[in-house]
Amino acid sequence: MQLSGAPYEERLTAPRSWWFLCLLAGLSLALIMLPFGTLPMLAGLAGGTAAAAVVVSAYGSVRIRVVNGHLIAGEAKIPASALGDAEVLDAEEARAWRGPKADPRAFMLLRAYVPGALRVTVTDPEDPTPYVFLSTREPERLARALRAARDGADAS
Repeated sequence: MQLSGAPYEERLTAPRSWWFLCLLAGLSLALIMLPFGTLPMLAGLAGGTAAAAVVVSAYGSVRIRVVNGHLIAGEAKIPASALGDAEVLDAEEARAWRGPKADPRAFMLLRAYVPGALRVTVTDPEDPTPYVFLSTREPERLARALRAARDGADAS
C-alpha cells in the first residue's frame, strides 16, 4: 500500500504534557531506588522514563488514513463503499457520543485529549456495527476525504 497518495493521514499523538509525566515517572522510580545507591537510582531514572515513554508513544501512535478507497483507523480497515454519511462533532457533541449516546456495537477510536470527532454511519447490511466514531483533530477534512473515497468507489 502506497501512502504517498493518501488523501488523508493523521497520527493522534499524545499531548506534550504526557511526555513531562514520563520524566516524573522516571524521577519517582529514581527516588524509590535512591536507598540502594547512585547507580540503581540512575538506572531507575533512565528505566522508568524509558518505560513510561514507550507506553505513551504506543498509545499515541494510532493513525487514521483514507487510502485506496478504504478508511484505516487503528487496526480497522473499512471499505469506503460500506460507509454512509459522516457527521462532524464538536467537543460537546463528541463527549455525548463517547458517553450516554454511545452504542456498544459501534467501533470507537477514542482519544480523550482530542476534542473533535467524526461519526460515520456503516451502511453494510451484514455488518452489525451501526457507526464508526473517530477522535480527530481535523473532522471536516476527514469527512471530505471519506466522501471523495466513497464517490470514487461508487464510480468504479
